[in-house]
Amino acid sequence: MRALIVDDERHVREELEALLNETGEYQIVGTCSDAVQALHVIKEVKPEVLFLDIHMPKVGGFQLLGMIEPGLMPCVVFVTAYDEYALRAFEENALDYLLKPVQPERLAKATEKLKRYLKEGRKPSFGGPMIERIPCVCSRGIKLIDIADAEFVHSSESGVHVVTQAGEFLTELTLTVLETKAPVLVRCHKQYLVNVKQIDEIVRLDPASAGLKTKSGKAVPISRRFLARLKEQFLIR
Repeated sequence: MRALIVDDERHVREELEALLNETGEYQIVGTCSDAVQALHVIKEVKPEVLFLDIHMPKVGGFQLLGMIEPGLMPCVVFVTAYDEYALRAFEENALDYLLKPVQPERLAKATEKLKRYLKEGRKPSFGGPMIERIPCVCSRGIKLIDIADAEFVHSSESGVHVVTQAGEFLTELTLTVLETKAPVLVRCHKQYLVNVKQIDEIVRLDPASAGLKTKSGKAVPISRRFLARLKEQFLIR
């Protein structure tokens, strides 16, 4: 089973990787220290199983699940030092949970459960919380941008970019996830989401096309496909 380990503590990642290798049942496709790294690796290598720490700085395990594309969602085994999280882990449809330090006997039971689940061909599904802050890449690690501060989000060959008055930031979240989990961000173009609370003006460019301006004066394109829905959102809000 192709497995990804996500935990902010290096020694925990190393110990868990050693335990997984000892079982002979896993191929470790990566280890990550934070949610932003994990999102990138999940998109790149598409692991079948995610061993996920619940309590991590900036973006925790439960929050991370709400940021993964449904089609890429792996089976999840939560790894935690706090047994009070166990009930919530199952409420979030986790396949299993492991308490730190992980015991080989307990891991063996989780492994058998994973093997049965994958053999049956079932697809994991997690709701996850709504997104209130967008994790972005910065030179010092992770920068969290409040949804309210995002004027618009756009995708390009270089990735997905969150635009604010303070600048433009790269995120591993997709437009689809942001559109689904942040209702204030609405689609105005195949490659753009706009924050309806940041719209200042919708401008008719010609009979067949339109654009909009944000409160800070930035121009954002609108495709004909999304114009009617956007005008409705604009008028309501």
